[in-house]
Amino acid sequence: MPAHTPNEPTIQALLDRLHTQADTDLTTAETPDVGIIMGSDSDLDTMVGAHEALDKLGFDEQTEFMTSPDARFTYETYVVSAHRTPQVLYAYGETAADRGIDVIIAGAGGKSADLPNMTASIAYPIPVIGVPVQEKSVDSVIGMPTGAPIVAVDAGKSHNAALSAAQILSREHDVLKTRLEEYHTALITDVAADSFRMHDAGVNTFRANNDESGTSNE
Repeated sequence: MPAHTPNEPTIQALLDRLHTQADTDLTTAETPDVGIIMGSDSDLDTMVGAHEALDKLGFDEQTEFMTSPDARFTYETYVVSAHRTPQVLYAYGETAADRGIDVIIAGAGGKSADLPNMTASIAYPIPVIGVPVQEKSVDSVIGMPTGAPIVAVDAGKSHNAALSAAQILSREHDVLKTRLEEYHTALITDVAADSFRMHDAGVNTFRANNDESGTSNE
């Protein structure tokens, strides 16, 4: 395990870490901007879309709180189970602001996908973007009462959650606004290129080329 991982990675050790970090005097440029949490490590296959989107926008993953990467914008990732480890959920939400987190992306699956909405309540007013890992998780994630807001994406769309997080941050950081605009322009250019290729080469050739390259722009 990495040097900064405790020899005994207990729940208490994780709670101590979060509270110690909250008491540390670091600038916002040194702390993670986005917190990504998920209810189980089995959710990672879905939530990795958020990591990929942030990576494309120039974020780095911060795995050691006291040693930030070279990139100005960073994210961290934890497994936080709302049902198995509620004490960690509360600690993560309560310490998020003091640890420099500006936006939280929370993903959970199953019919009782309570992690996103509970995090939104505890970490308020930090914006929380909920990701239902499965279709059956949607109602649970979005089912918040008036006065307890949460932003949510469609089932499995963690990539969009990350883009939304970057949009929130871009209101204070022009460089992220520029990166988002460049990302969007690239998507538009891809559509135009596909339109020309499909029309000019013919559908059969277009499909054959896509099958060979394994690409598809949606």
